[in-house]
Amino acid sequence: MDLKEKERVLQKSRIIADFQFGTGAGAILFPDTVEFLLSRTNRISQIKEHEKRIATLRSIDGLFTLSIEGARRLHRFLPYPRLRVIMNEEVSEFIQRGGTAFCKHVRDADPEIRAYDEVLVVDETDRLLATGKAMLAGEELRIFKHGVAVKVRSGIEE
Repeated sequence: MDLKEKERVLQKSRIIADFQFGTGAGAILFPDTVEFLLSRTNRISQIKEHEKRIATLRSIDGLFTLSIEGARRLHRFLPYPRLRVIMNEEVSEFIQRGGTAFCKHVRDADPEIRAYDEVLVVDETDRLLATGKAMLAGEELRIFKHGVAVKVRSGIEE
């Protein structure tokens, strides 16, 4: 990939991230030093920096899934409680090892979360535990007491 092509792909990645996570997220997630792994059809597949995966672009909807490294970057950037599902302390260790987050353990959630959004799972002190896909909207996450809240993709201790 030549320099001009890399710049075009970097700009496209940042635009998608800004749309998905909020203005400015693209620059935080993807500094100029990132590397792109392209699919056989020459589309963005994964984005890495120093051999660490930051995000993967889903071909089904054109949005990103986050690695724990990408989640750390967003966690530092986004103000509390943006994109966060807050879990009670008793399940923190289970979730940070990659365990599923259930509704009965949710203490709070960003009301702006929509079902299937990529979210940050944190404890009550805003310590990052994991990243994953919300299975319900923010208000439902707060109210429901049964079922899966977040399908955890990566925990910080995996």
